[in-house]
Amino acid sequence: MAENQIVADDKSRYDILQNDKGEILIILQQRSGGPENPLFVYDGSPYALLYRSHESTVYFDDIVEGARSALKAVTSMQVVEIDNDDEVVREYKVPLRIVKDVKALMD
Repeated sequence: MAENQIVADDKSRYDILQNDKGEILIILQQRSGGPENPLFVYDGSPYALLYRSHESTVYFDDIVEGARSALKAVTSMQVVEIDNDDEVVREYKVPLRIVKDVKALMD
């Protein structure tokens, strides 16, 4: 991941919600540019990465325990990006890939 380093500015305020069917919705702060083949990468820890495009990665930390098991149980999720007024800017479906160690991808 040499050309796509994770820095403090990549951290995002976010909410992870689950409905009665077990489906996941992630709400996060808007990023510039649209997603291109997005992918959510997770390992069951408090950390995850959302690859939005070749130039844009969102770093998730402090994922609460209840959300961890829900994330491991799905293969995709809906992502909604909002602006500072909490207005929806874009919405898209993202596949989820379980990996062995998310932190190793951040080096």
